[in-house]
Amino acid sequence: MAAPLRKIVLKSESLQKYILNVSTFGREHEQLKNLREATFHKYGIMRAEMGVPPDEGQFLSILLRAMDAKKTLEIGVFTGYSLLATALALPYNGQIVAIDPSREAFEVGLPFIREAGVEHKINFIHSDACPALDEMLKKGEEFDFVFVNADKPNYKKYHEQLIEMVKLGGIIAYQNTLCYGIVTGEEVKDVPCYFSHDGFNVIGEATVDFNSSLASDPRIEISQLSIGNGVTLCMRMI
Repeated sequence: MAAPLRKIVLKSESLQKYILNVSTFGREHEQLKNLREATFHKYGIMRAEMGVPPDEGQFLSILLRAMDAKKTLEIGVFTGYSLLATALALPYNGQIVAIDPSREAFEVGLPFIREAGVEHKINFIHSDACPALDEMLKKGEEFDFVFVNADKPNYKKYHEQLIEMVKLGGIIAYQNTLCYGIVTGEEVKDVPCYFSHDGFNVIGEATVDFNSSLASDPRIEISQLSIGNGVTLCMRMI
């Protein structure tokens, strides 16, 4: 059975299906599809949403190719759908540093990464993000592109570390910045099962605060996109 998809920010199920069926599924790499379905069967539809949806993976792939990115960083890997999409988009000698405290989830996707022939591009670091980023800052690491899909209350802390690590003109992409629509103040009835209602409200408040901080950050240009569950692109200008 193919992995189902839930509505996220895009409220029209028929429009979501149209986008996926016309523009996305026919071009989705075989191993991305296999990874997505394995994630659904392992974790169920609600937890599977912790990864990126296929249309967002497609967008990231085009963005990386347009940037001619060669060295990227990913914070929050889960089973690795966005990681595999990135690895497929980078050149053969491209490099990805991927950080996540759960190796178990990463290993769900690892067979598909290997089957796609891109494991050599990936350096997986089994760690919380902040200490790993501190170590990279000390080493003077620099990246063309950073993708963040991690714990929302720490996004502001990550941003201050990452702005020193992404090159001038490079992009940081933050996932889930529309947070199921809770950022508008509207009640969200279909709360993901891995959140309590109180916990979900904390996530929403942190996301609203983070979005406001990005909007007033003079070091970056931003664009907030309504793809998936909301993605904010930040280009470092100074």
